[in-house]
Amino acid sequence: MANGKLAAASVHVFTASGVLAGFAAFIAAMGHRWEIAFAWLALATLIDGIDGPLARHFEVKKHLPRFSGERLDLVIDYFTYVVVPAFMIYAGGLLPSGLAMFAAAIVLMTSLFHFGDIESKTEDGFFVGFPALWNVVALYLFIYPLPPGLAFAGIAVLGVLTFVPLKWVHPIRVRRWRALTLAILAVWAGATISAVWHGFPASPAMQTVIGFCSVYLLARGLARSFDGQSRPPSHA
Repeated sequence: MANGKLAAASVHVFTASGVLAGFAAFIAAMGHRWEIAFAWLALATLIDGIDGPLARHFEVKKHLPRFSGERLDLVIDYFTYVVVPAFMIYAGGLLPSGLAMFAAAIVLMTSLFHFGDIESKTEDGFFVGFPALWNVVALYLFIYPLPPGLAFAGIAVLGVLTFVPLKWVHPIRVRRWRALTLAILAVWAGATISAVWHGFPASPAMQTVIGFCSVYLLARGLARSFDGQSRPPSHA
């Protein structure tokens, strides 16, 4: 039992380390070291992807029922997926003068509704409404040099889509075509790592690869949105 509690506590510490990666990203962003900031955010995302399987493997709920890994995860995710990217969007010189604070407000406020939505996932693992992936949005704004007005319009549209019940694929939880989705995601990850490594904006080749992968991931969600099947939402 003692070993079980120690293992469970270690998983919680591992989950909590995501906030340190997020804070390192925030410090880098304050110095306008955007590539380094995104590298730290990538580490935070990796931790977020690994901690769930670890928690299930080591039966964290059984050994430490008082402490909620889900709550811990939500707090860290809001910081790394929302707060830090909001600052990067605000401070990155990507938006029209005078609208950067408004854009950050859109990111911060709409994401609260997503994180508070107990029906934010379908039973088959899709997100319902834009799932507050503002770290990815911020990354795209650096990869693709959009006109400032268009960049702001994109943020506003995504904020609205938080409340529109379109589906967005979760590459791990959605089982249908999971192998293909993970393969596409791996290609996307490789291209984005290359873009971060070589500096912004990305090369035309990497922009093309990232674009094609993004179209696939968006299409998976749209196909689920309009497939005519009625599935009740998941509370997981």
